[in-house]
Order: sequence, then C-alpha cells, then structure tokens
Amino acid sequence: MSASALQFIVYIDEAGDEGFGKLSAAKAGGQSRWLVIGACILTRENDLKMPTWRDAILRRFPQRKWNDLHFRDLNHDQKIVVCQEISALPIGACVTLSHKKTIVGSTSETTFKAKGYLYNFLIRWLLERVTEICHRRARGRPYAIKVVFSRRGGTDYQAMKDYLILMRDGNEVVQPYRSIVWSGLDIEKIAVENHSKWAGLQIADCITSAFFKAVEPNAYGNYEPAYAKLLKSRLIASPDGSILNCGVTPVPALHKCGADHQQTEFFNWFLKN
Repeated sequence: MSASALQFIVYIDEAGDEGFGKLSAAKAGGQSRWLVIGACILTRENDLKMPTWRDAILRRFPQRKWNDLHFRDLNHDQKIVVCQEISALPIGACVTLSHKKTIVGSTSETTFKAKGYLYNFLIRWLLERVTEICHRRARGRPYAIKVVFSRRGGTDYQAMKDYLILMRDGNEVVQPYRSIVWSGLDIEKIAVENHSKWAGLQIADCITSAFFKAVEPNAYGNYEPAYAKLLKSRLIASPDGSILNCGVTPVPALHKCGADHQQTEFFNWFLKN
C-alpha cells in the first residue's frame, strides 16, 4: 500500500448471544432474542483522535467509577449523553441485527446451531456494507481497510478468517447475490483486541448496544429506541439515501424478520437520512 493510500479503520463489536435454544421473554431468563453486530468506521487520521474524543465523553461523568466506556455500565441519562456525543463525531456506523426466532424451526436451524456460524454470517452482512461504503468514499483512490474486532470469549477468529477467504476466493457452493468489496480488505491483517484498551472498540460497543436496546425486550417487555435514534446521523446510507438495509440491516429482511409493530416502526424510521 502506498503512503498516499486512504486508510479506513473499522471497529466491530456485538451485543446479545448466538444461542436460540431458549430465547428469553419478559421477566424470564434465557438467551437473547436478537444478536446485533455493529461497526464504527473512520479514517486513520480520525482514529488517532479517537482516544481524545473518548476521554472527552468520559469527562461528562466526573463521578464515574470506571475508566473506560462501556454501555452496560451507564444509566439511562448517561446513555443518552453518550449517544449525543457520538452523533457529533466524524465517524460512520453500521449495524446488522438477527432476530433469532426466525431460525427456530427453519430449514437452516441445524446449520446455525454450529458454533460461530450465526456470528460469522452476520459479519459477512456487515462487511458487505462497510467495504462498499469505504470503496465509495475512496472515489477511485488507493485505499486499505483495517478491521479490529473486540475480543469475544469462545470465538474462533481463525475460522472466521477461513470463512472470509472461502468467500474471497469464490469457493462457495451457492454464489451470493451481494459480495464484500475485497479490493481494500486484507484478511490477514484483521486484528482482535481487548475492549478496555481501544477507544474505537468502546465507541463500537456503544453503537451496537444502543441498537440492541432498541429491539431486545427488557424485563418488562419494553424497548428503548431513543439511544439508537440519536445515532441516525452517523449511519451509512446507500447511494439513494436509504439507511435501512445499509446502515441498519435486519436479518432476514424487514418483511421476513418477524418484527412486531414497534420494531417495524423503528426500522422504518431509518428508510431515509
């Protein structure tokens, strides 16, 4: 890569879990109903500023008992502030959301029970959209994309890389309708880092968790879409201006994902910028 090439950094995190043997309901334990994987996208130049931006957000909470930014540690008012602050940063955001109840009883259930399969499947959907926006933003210039994952217990990252290589080399049995833009992505340079040490991963956590709260019912069966809606200005969009199925992508598609009325209204809110 030449020194003049445009460099993008993509931080990726997840919220929820892969299991779907006992999906949770209001006031009950079990596995999450949704698995959400999200990305924070920025240029190398802005990545160097990310620790300063993160620290400025932390200073909004002088009484805090934590030194890194983790969405689950925040109360409602703090989550609102964090999303307001992120909405003003020069970054891109992209999330994919799997409603796992659509898997139960389907012909794909056995396949998705394999460890890591659902996670890797959603990574594919996410990278298809992230690499496309980076390719468009490069406007013909040489560019490179560095992907950094938040370390996740039990995840086989080599298996994920092998899956990406399989796709890149065109060795899938069924050729996909859409593809990752491979020109700027070096699979071998994909990194896995600890959340606490990388400001970009902490911002990715907040983005991803904000959308998880919008679709995953809490103990009372309610959703909280306010956090995610504050991030609308950061979400990537398709050339026609639509955020839905670009910056925000339910899997399967909205009309097939089993969303209830409130969730459908939430997704439709992202049809346009």
